[in-house]
Amino acid sequence: MIKIIDNAILDGLSQQASQSLRLRKNLNYHTELSDPINRMLNAFEPGTYTAPHCHRSPEKREVFIVLRGKVALFEYSDDGEIVHCHIISPEMGVYAGEVPPGVFHNVVSLQTGTVVYEIKDGPYVPETDKQFALWAPNEGDEKSIEYLQKLINYINELQ
Repeated sequence: MIKIIDNAILDGLSQQASQSLRLRKNLNYHTELSDPINRMLNAFEPGTYTAPHCHRSPEKREVFIVLRGKVALFEYSDDGEIVHCHIISPEMGVYAGEVPPGVFHNVVSLQTGTVVYEIKDGPYVPETDKQFALWAPNEGDEKSIEYLQKLINYINELQ
């Protein structure tokens, strides 16, 4: 069966994200965790924190296609220095970013109602899927709010 992504799906997912404690919500399009290609919608609201991570073992690439809204896709060196901050927004004519295997990265939502179509090599195995950066706080850590603000300040300096 062909799966269609329309405004109703994006609106519903964004609403769920805005009401979630994490300020994000995903909807999987792969039916099995063992699928060789994981595909999902991910609604990100401003204020959500995704901890910097990479996909090294096993190596996996990750693609973020912004369907609506605006995100900053951060790329880091292995020791935590920001290598680049890519602003991705269809309104700006920038639609997607592909992260190669082993590159530390995270996404920061810059606009209410942001929804990303995410594609990542599978299979999904929670224990090995992500290697979180030791130099950044984990999600839920009280220092994550301060770290997120540092990233937002970095973005504001770019503009």
